[in-house]
Amino acid sequence: MEFSVAFPRLLRFGAGASLLLPDILRQAGLSRPFLISDRYMAESGKLEPLLEVLRQAGIEARLFLDTVPEPDVASIERAVEAIGEAQHDCVVGFGGGSPLDSAKAVAVLAVHGGHIADYKTPHVQDMPGLPVIAIPTTAGTGSEATRFTVVTDTARDEKMLCTGLAYLPQVALVDYELTLSKPPRLTADTGIDALTHAIEAYVSKRSNAVSDTFALHAIRAIAPNLRRAWADGQNREAREQLMIGATLAGIAFSNSSVALVHGMSRPIGAHFHVPHGLSNAMLLPLVTQFSAPSSLSRYARCAEAMGIAKQGEGEQMAVSRMIDELAELNRELEVPAPQAYGIPREKWDSLIPIMVEQAFASGSPANNPCVPSVEEMSDLYARAWRSA
Repeated sequence: MEFSVAFPRLLRFGAGASLLLPDILRQAGLSRPFLISDRYMAESGKLEPLLEVLRQAGIEARLFLDTVPEPDVASIERAVEAIGEAQHDCVVGFGGGSPLDSAKAVAVLAVHGGHIADYKTPHVQDMPGLPVIAIPTTAGTGSEATRFTVVTDTARDEKMLCTGLAYLPQVALVDYELTLSKPPRLTADTGIDALTHAIEAYVSKRSNAVSDTFALHAIRAIAPNLRRAWADGQNREAREQLMIGATLAGIAFSNSSVALVHGMSRPIGAHFHVPHGLSNAMLLPLVTQFSAPSSLSRYARCAEAMGIAKQGEGEQMAVSRMIDELAELNRELEVPAPQAYGIPREKWDSLIPIMVEQAFASGSPANNPCVPSVEEMSDLYARAWRSA
């Protein structure tokens, strides 16, 4: 088997890791950061400690706070215009998946120009842009360790997947203390997102020995701690494990791939403005049930890593327990079905053909243990509307 792997040059984990940014910039010979975050981070005071350590180090960071919850073409263009107003030698992303994905897209466009649509798959962008330092504030996307970014084309209601080594951050500062204040809904959605990354990386047709190792470790970190962090946001041990798990899951799928859940999830986000982690959660039990018979042993290993398989029972029973556990997790963490989320059945049904088309075009369903037909994916969408 031949495969290649890629990681950020440096990963720093732990309480307060985000405040090492001035030292990291000095080590890399960087001094003119363009810092991308959002208005909530600024107005809530979450951004101020980072700005203060930069000021103390004599480093002036120009801020861009005009990001949106799901990065779109307009917000990326605004950021590219802003970064062009001064000379910058790096981009720092501080926030959830949206500021991080925005930072990665801007870093490429600032050097190579053009429009973000020029970079969507099947294009692969390996030539680097500006260096990116990623500081995640949620335990979910794993964007701090991946070679992907996603931007929504609102004119076409399409989530564009951009891929290549250019999007891989040079440094990730993974500070679980930044997640202690996250509310239960965000904790659930980002946590299930990370769990989905790990499961799909492991069962993907493009999995390998390295991605397998990170995927299973991520599942072991996330599965027993997600409910704990959801119930008590100040549980430091659970928060730390979720943060580690999310980054490990990001490494896993960046070096393997995501699969059918993500392929079907992106169109839901694009057309109905459902947060990415939540749309993954809506689909995970149903798609797992569909996919598992084609890779029973792999899904059984995931069940073992989740700690729900019992000693001596067969793979079929382990996988059955896993499907039940994913459904129960959604129930306990109050994940709504699209119906309960308020999406009208008529609009959902009318968009199934284009959602199927966009899902296949992303390439992710081709990595699934079994690739659905158009009819099978259409049926999955129809069933998903009323069942999370």
